[in-house]
Amino acid sequence: MPEESRQSMTRGERVRAAARTLRTPRTAQWVADETEVSVKTAQKYLEQLVEDNVLRKVEQGNKTLYGIDQLMATYREVATLQREHDQEELTAALESMRTQITEWKTSYDVETPGELRASIADLEDTDEMKDRREIANEWEHLADRLPVIRAALNEYDWATKRDTISA
Repeated sequence: MPEESRQSMTRGERVRAAARTLRTPRTAQWVADETEVSVKTAQKYLEQLVEDNVLRKVEQGNKTLYGIDQLMATYREVATLQREHDQEELTAALESMRTQITEWKTSYDVETPGELRASIADLEDTDEMKDRREIANEWEHLADRLPVIRAALNEYDWATKRDTISA
């Protein structure tokens, strides 16, 4: 985080910002060190994020770790997709992603991104190796997105009926 940006943020804002970017579960001490706050302050804001279903708290031995609540993050992502896209757009995105994966399977004669990565061992051309690695990464990304978009479509009608504000 840039120093001028950090200085303009409150302690709570720094902790919340750091917590929302956690890739792996971390201790309050780690968050405190990263955000230049006391452990007690970090714990206070981390616990608030646990109560708000942004983070999950896990006891591991004698340590308490905090990490992103993936289930709630996925629910929020599904809701965002439903609010920002209509059913046709979501269906088109799903179809496009499935088509792209099918094309990669056919082009490279593999069934998984792992198999595509393994095929790099048989190559001499470094550009082709790089291309396959990038495609494998993109394939994994699309494979992760498919169930989220599918969930948004499965519950689209139900969610949009409930996502209205009555006057």
